[in-house]
Parts: sequence; C-alpha cells; structure tokens
Amino acid sequence: MAKPLSERFFIPHEIKVMGRWSTEDVEVRDPSLRPYINLEPRLLPHTHGRYAKKHFGKANVHIVERLINKVMRSGGSHYKVAGHFMRREHRSLNSKKVKAYEVVKEAFKIIEKRTGKNPIQVLVWAIENAAPREDTTSVMFGGIRYHVAVDISPLRRLDVALRNIALGASAKCYRTKMSFAEALAEEIILAANKDPKSYAYSKKLEIERIAESSR
Repeated sequence: MAKPLSERFFIPHEIKVMGRWSTEDVEVRDPSLRPYINLEPRLLPHTHGRYAKKHFGKANVHIVERLINKVMRSGGSHYKVAGHFMRREHRSLNSKKVKAYEVVKEAFKIIEKRTGKNPIQVLVWAIENAAPREDTTSVMFGGIRYHVAVDISPLRRLDVALRNIALGASAKCYRTKMSFAEALAEEIILAANKDPKSYAYSKKLEIERIAESSR
C-alpha cells in the first residue's frame, strides 16, 4: 500500500515568499490599491510572463515579482535622476531575473534586520506612500495646449510607485560603494516612513503639487 503524500513529500503548512516571509498578516490600508496588490501565498514570485498579453494582467502578478521586474528594467534613461542619466549605464540587471531576484531578497533581509518587521509589509507601506493620486495631462482647445489635472487609476498608481522606488535605488547607488540591495532597502524604508529623502515619496509630492496647480 502506498504511503500518504504527507509521508512521501514535505508539504509546508504555510507557503512563504522566497521561503522566508509570510503574506498572511500583510495589510493594505489604501482601499483603491487593495484589489491590485497581489499578496497570494507564493514560494517563487515568477509567473514566466503568462500575464504579459492579458488585459490588466499585471493585477494578477505578485507584488514582489512586480518589484523584481521594475528593478530589472533599464527604462527612464530619457530624463535625469539625481542629476545623472545613470540608467543608461546601470544595465547589470537587464533581462537577468535570477540576479534581480537575489538583489530583492537581499534587500528584504536588510529591511527585516533594520526594522524588525515583515519586509513585504514595509514594501506595501512604501507603495501606498509613493503612489500619486493625481497627475497632469495635456488637452488642446483652439490650437492651444493646456495642462489639466486628472485622477490616476489604481493600476497606474502602483506602476508609478514601483518604478520610482527602483529609480530611487538606482540613483542612491550610482557611482558609490553602496550595493544595489542596500540602496533598494534604504529607499523602501524611507518611503514607508514618508521621509522626504526618499526619491519615490518626494516624486509623488512633486507630481501632486503640479497637478494641484493645474486645476
């Protein structure tokens, strides 16, 4: 008679992200972001691009994987960050998801050591604080272009927050002895604490200030 699965295989009682951190007690305070921050229990945050061509498929991608994807990209080089076009040169993580995964994992370990809290919860706080609520767009009336304030959809709020967190980390470690993992951990902690030293949080305030002046 065959043995039961529990005796033949190791079946964990709780699935933890990266084998270390649980998402069961992670709370999303922002009601508009809650449906789009995926916190499903997942050992390896990697979907192999199965949602890439699906409409609003990003909402099904785990929030940690979305951070890894933002860390891995090299976009944003058409404008300066901290006075440098640093992402033109910072290409060590382009299309290298395993390396980006290890960077994010190391950053989470640093966050846990510094704060004593679940790093996924700290990441959620950082996203909530760095996600702008309104932006500006241009409209044309009578051949004249005007900038008007518009509300931002929750999915774009999440995209902007993650992108600016990754950009802020790149700026912090640009031509310094600080590792990318340390810079990413510092940026997430600062954004979670609403510290103006955070690039993502200060960028959010700037976007909302410009939108308010365009009303």
